[in-house]
Amino acid sequence: MSFKDLLVVVDHARNCGRRIDLAARIARDFEAHLTGLYVTTVPYLQPTVLAEFPVDFRGMQTRALAEAAARARGLFAERVEGAEFGLATEWREVEGDVADQVSLHARYADLAVIGQSDPDDVTLGASEDLPERLILGAGRPVLVVPYAGRFESIGRRVLLAWNATREASRAANDALPILTRAERVTVLSVNPSVGPAGHGDVPGADIALHLARHGVRAEAASVATSDVSVDDMLLSQAADAGADLLVMGAYGHSRLGELILGSATRHILRQITLPVFMSH
Repeated sequence: MSFKDLLVVVDHARNCGRRIDLAARIARDFEAHLTGLYVTTVPYLQPTVLAEFPVDFRGMQTRALAEAAARARGLFAERVEGAEFGLATEWREVEGDVADQVSLHARYADLAVIGQSDPDDVTLGASEDLPERLILGAGRPVLVVPYAGRFESIGRRVLLAWNATREASRAANDALPILTRAERVTVLSVNPSVGPAGHGDVPGADIALHLARHGVRAEAASVATSDVSVDDMLLSQAADAGADLLVMGAYGHSRLGELILGSATRHILRQITLPVFMSH
């Protein structure tokens, strides 16, 4: 099992170059094909509003959008077409809703690489809820790269969040290509429940054994907390362990439940300081 087809979303965020670099390194390590995807979103204007603009406004808008796409294409080419990587690459430009288009194209890839939403960097065509919508809609694992920081490599020291749910199981399986290459994988259960209906007699031991049969160097650990949220504990434990990747399942409740009750997934996506590999 390996990644052979990767997709990276290219936009005008200030960290986009580093995101492409990371995607290119993953593609190089797995000898995978890398596709850069740029989505143009044409703002809709009411006819009454449009009438207030210059006669050639639509033409000016079209030229500006084409120039923006050309800049994104140039950035992708600059980052991946050098001799350092020697990758098989492809460039795609599409038009429409960002999350819808990325979800569509991600379904034909093994892994989609996107950026964390930066509240202080609102860029052309940006979609604040892209990570959440993509994780729910793509049917593929998603690697979310923080907007701050440099990440020369990922997957050497991995923290796998385990709560014995379908989503966690899916994430562990989807991440196997990375986990089998890792130097150390810590399977962490936060506030685990014991017994056959929970995490088992030894929390995390069963999934760690399963991963070991795939050649993963996995060890099980658990932690109890009453005054810190599970998501904050995961990030704290990742930092303490020196992890360079967090693997976790996303959205254990229904989407309606997530909207009403709030979400550890949503909080993680806003607070991450290391790349996060998520599956739903």
